[in-house]
Amino acid sequence: MRSNKAFNLICIPFAGGSIYSFKDFHSTSDDLIRIIPVELPGRGKRVNEHLLTNIHQIVDDLFIQIEDKLDEPYAIYGHSLGSLLGYLLVKLVLEKKRSPPVHLFCSGRGGPSLSMDDERLVDLPDKVFRDKLRELGGSPDEIFQNEEMIAFFEPILRADFRAHEDYEYIDTKPFDVPITVMVGREDRITLEDVELWQCETTCRISIEEFPGGHFFIFDHASKIVEIISDTLLSKDIKNGSSLLP
Repeated sequence: MRSNKAFNLICIPFAGGSIYSFKDFHSTSDDLIRIIPVELPGRGKRVNEHLLTNIHQIVDDLFIQIEDKLDEPYAIYGHSLGSLLGYLLVKLVLEKKRSPPVHLFCSGRGGPSLSMDDERLVDLPDKVFRDKLRELGGSPDEIFQNEEMIAFFEPILRADFRAHEDYEYIDTKPFDVPITVMVGREDRITLEDVELWQCETTCRISIEEFPGGHFFIFDHASKIVEIISDTLLSKDIKNGSSLLP
């Protein structure tokens, strides 16, 4: 039985992203799914604020942004860094004894316990750092061809990478929020990496694979929104998940 209750979908961007990263979500979303992107300091509409390099400070900031929406049915979606931020945001919401999301949707990242030590980018010299960004994709070529643009975006990206790469995982009790993980088949993330998300929830995780690499989300926004919508609108809000036996 499909729910006729509207859901807020809190959308958390990837490193260097902003609220504008989810413009394609707005154009493809169901009337019963309200897309609510959050903005990290130092970019977009908050460009005049200081960048944050501590992931827990970022999560505190995100909580303030969504606090007035926690009494309505909601879910969280994040890509790459946004997946980790979404996970930590669920933890913080539970710690503050507020209503948790009915679902956590993650893409482009293995489980939170996956170490980032073997691919640390933040301390690379400028040229190598920019070459690595090109390899990852997600940034238009015009940015790399314009020195003013890359000079503007590079500090934002470095701040986000520092927050991501300095994160230290703490093994805690899994929560009762179900998780769906989406991944590009050509991404470096392995199925074993993705399955690490199972350690974080008492519910069986769902895994969705897409054609493409790390930024498959740009080519498959409508399918991602469809998966999210179908998942949320089929939920019984009072009992929206299935616990592991």
